[in-house]
Amino acid sequence: MSCLVLKLGPKERVLVNGAVIENGDRRSRLSILTPNANILRLRDAIRPEEANTPVRRVCYAAQLALSGDVTAEEASLQLMRGIEQLSQVFLDDDSRAHLNNATQAVTENEFYRALKQLRTLLPREERLMSLTPRAS
Repeated sequence: MSCLVLKLGPKERVLVNGAVIENGDRRSRLSILTPNANILRLRDAIRPEEANTPVRRVCYAAQLALSGDVTAEEASLQLMRGIEQLSQVFLDDDSRAHLNNATQAVTENEFYRALKQLRTLLPREERLMSLTPRAS
């Protein structure tokens, strides 16, 4: 049986099926045995106003699925559209591999795995955005 293992730092918070849970004063490790539980590390959370770039918007869509704010069907549709759009920009082999892995995760309704793959594109997007001249 596979499970999700969360390693939490002191006072770290996690959202589990809509409930915010805070770790105690020491590091801990939790094994989530329930399949399809909605889990989101709050330190990794993107706030709505921070979803202001293409990759951040797609990550935010995955996050909404993890928090239980949208249905798996709604999230899958949004994520597949977003991943398709990102695949038009990220053309290198490594980025393509992450996008393919994210697509596979979405088709299996494994939104945490999809989010993890998509987050790897954030530093690349930041570099690309810093190179792009902005219109005045």
